[in-house]
Amino acid sequence: MLKNKLQPDLVLGEPVLGVTLELIERYHLQGLVLDVDETLVPLREAETTAEVREWFATLQAQVPIWLVSNNLHEPRIQRIAKSLAVPYITGAGKPSRRKLRQATAAMQLPIERIAMVGDRLFTDVLAGNRLGMFTILVEPMVYPMGKPGKYLLRSTEVWLSQRLGVSLQATR
Repeated sequence: MLKNKLQPDLVLGEPVLGVTLELIERYHLQGLVLDVDETLVPLREAETTAEVREWFATLQAQVPIWLVSNNLHEPRIQRIAKSLAVPYITGAGKPSRRKLRQATAAMQLPIERIAMVGDRLFTDVLAGNRLGMFTILVEPMVYPMGKPGKYLLRSTEVWLSQRLGVSLQATR
């Protein structure tokens, strides 16, 4: 049923910086796969903030992390990944599971102990749930003058998901 595939295991109700070591321990997670656009950086940015890099380093010291992005512009994603010293995959085509399998296989961890963290229901959450990962929906990290169409798409996803019975109340 589509409703079950769109239901995140955890709705954070805040941007990705709310993913903490305490949260990772509480849900017995051993690895993370992170979306990039709007999850780690606003869509038009090519660098992470100092705050994101500090947060990322804290988590990376405890669990393996991969970046898996649908973005086809490899130089941008590569630059972001390099600044975080983390492996990455571009052109993932989420909700396809193929590139997620590649990242999770490299971690050599039980799939249900790896979280797919992203800001989109029909790409990140759907792909993670289809693969059997723990899924975390975060609020998008937006650029103040961002493209309205992008947020309209996310708003439409949220509306449609709620119509299907998906609960998007923060569940921390």
